[in-house]
Amino acid sequence: MRERKGVDSATMRTLAGGMLLLLMTAAPQVLAARAPRAEAPVEPAQRPVPTVRNSVDELRQLVDSRQLTELRTTYNGSYGASLLFNTSTLNYYVALFHEKEFWRVIKTDSVENAEKVYRTFVQQTEELAQVYIDTTRLQAGKRYTENLVAYNAQRLQSLQQEAELQRQQSLQVSASLQEAKQQAVSLSTDLRSTHSELDALNQRIQLLQAQQGNPELSLPTPDAAPVPVPAPSGQSGTP
Repeated sequence: MRERKGVDSATMRTLAGGMLLLLMTAAPQVLAARAPRAEAPVEPAQRPVPTVRNSVDELRQLVDSRQLTELRTTYNGSYGASLLFNTSTLNYYVALFHEKEFWRVIKTDSVENAEKVYRTFVQQTEELAQVYIDTTRLQAGKRYTENLVAYNAQRLQSLQQEAELQRQQSLQVSASLQEAKQQAVSLSTDLRSTHSELDALNQRIQLLQAQQGNPELSLPTPDAAPVPVPAPSGQSGTP
């Protein structure tokens, strides 16, 4: 019994000590919760720092912020190469681009290396643009040939229409000439008939004029001599 009572007393003392320690620990937090909260100072809004992932993004951001000076630029077709210089950091940027879109960017602080890379990019633009230039020329030649074909087709159609019109006109002229020839033959026949009639009339006129101009009286010739009538018998022939 004594041992049991001693253990219970020790336990009670341990629990009392733990509760006291818990109250001492929690008291400042409770007081802080009850005390009025002071407003936290408002910090000025900070601009988000752009994330630079690679040299292309870095060059694009520097170009947008106008921090670069353009030293050289070469165009070949839709391709180009540029040599840019950052006067603040003394860095060179050599860019290969197509239609204003950066393809490759090399950053260096050596002017010799920058010039070398720039010449290499320029040569690449010439090679890349050759296909573009050839395609542009071929497309232009194709359009020109198509336009020429359309023009010649239209011209051929116009010439065919003109030839058909000339053929119809020739047929009309030929028909008119044939009709004129037939009319000429008919007129020629009528003319010969008229000449024959005119000759006959002239002959009759000349005969009548000859008769009218003859001074001798022309009597008609009797057909036969009259037969004498015999005297009655018993009478003499003289009175």
